[in-house]
Amino acid sequence: MEYISSACGGDLRKALNAVEVLFSAGVPEGDKLTLTLDDAKAVTQKSAMRADRDGDNHYDLLSALQKSIRGSDPDAACHYLARLLEVGQMQSACRRLMVIAAEDVGLAFPQIIPIVNACVDMALKLGMPEARIPLGDAAVLMATSPKSNTGHVALDSALADIRKGKYGDFPRHLQNMHADSYTMEREQGYQYPHDYPHSWVQQQYLPDELVGTRYYTYGDNKLEQLAKQYWEAIKSGYSAK
Repeated sequence: MEYISSACGGDLRKALNAVEVLFSAGVPEGDKLTLTLDDAKAVTQKSAMRADRDGDNHYDLLSALQKSIRGSDPDAACHYLARLLEVGQMQSACRRLMVIAAEDVGLAFPQIIPIVNACVDMALKLGMPEARIPLGDAAVLMATSPKSNTGHVALDSALADIRKGKYGDFPRHLQNMHADSYTMEREQGYQYPHDYPHSWVQQQYLPDELVGTRYYTYGDNKLEQLAKQYWEAIKSGYSAK
């Protein structure tokens, strides 16, 4: 009793949970149930984790998982994923892994998104304990993948402008031609990119009020840099290699 009180830091909820787990783990011998200090040590840490699964510790675990994958540490990623699975939070882990795929790996390895989605789908169909297999693959693959957050940062910047009221009318050539009334039909002037080399032609897409605005900046990973070189070559008038 003294050990449980001390190990749970005076938290009554954790202590009661530890006692419950301790009794459920004991093996009766006739009409007698012997509980030892070693038994208490074995269950206290696990019970404390279970008691916190709906509290701040739950969100700390999710945060630690994401930050470990973002920081490219596969060992820490496996550690925190294991803790989430051990306390029965597989669905929370699945949701966070899908977020990480788009938020932290993103455009550096965009194929990661359908891969992680497939791993999560498999885990949900399998259930525990087999679900740990595809989820472990997803966590390690993302931790060891190149990283980029440029896509969602670009969108967040655009959202910030919209919320500030920074937007304007669509350029005429981008409007739906069928939206014109019978008496207002006129040539849009839209240039169809696929009619031009490399499916690109210079024309305005942003509203007049935002011409020149840059939301997206190419990341320094290999894939985004290749895309940057490709478009710089085309837009400067040279053929892309």
